[in-house]
Amino acid sequence: MSNIPQTDFYDYRGTNVVDISIGSAVMNGDYPDPLFDVYWHFGYKRYIIPYVSVDIGYHKFNLVYKDLFNNGYMSFDANVELLPFPHERFSPFAYFGGGIHASNYFNEVAPKVQGGLGVEYIVYEGIGLTLYSDYNAVFSDEVDGRIFGETDDAYWRIAIGLNFYFGGQKKKQKLLQNVPSVIKTNPITSQK
Repeated sequence: MSNIPQTDFYDYRGTNVVDISIGSAVMNGDYPDPLFDVYWHFGYKRYIIPYVSVDIGYHKFNLVYKDLFNNGYMSFDANVELLPFPHERFSPFAYFGGGIHASNYFNEVAPKVQGGLGVEYIVYEGIGLTLYSDYNAVFSDEVDGRIFGETDDAYWRIAIGLNFYFGGQKKKQKLLQNVPSVIKTNPITSQK
């Protein structure tokens, strides 16, 4: 077994991430015939260890019911994300957390929780292509303007995006500094 530490995470990815995505959102509320409409996201992640990151993000989307309802919303989310294969180009990921759901101009504001699953493929060192979906449960039954039943409103989001990685080279160098090498173990010395 080799004593060389795995550093592929720092080759493919990094300790910091700026991510952007675009996709669609759909309501799961009190009316029939919800439609998919526009969704986009911008965020930042920080890896604590290669397997776990903490992220914050801004999400903008529309929720629509056919011929009845079309409103704009935003959310501010904080998540913990798990990346099971950080040293590989391809890895699934899962995340969960909480946030604030708000209508445009903050006329309505409510807390929420969310969780999601996705996959990432590193297309080039430092750039990852992602596909993900998440479920958002809002602690309010008034998102769609109708209070009905005993359950609160919720919505789904699905998107494709890009992760832009940076940082982590100092951590990589620290991992490699104590690795024995031929030069370190068999120095060339001048002989007289």
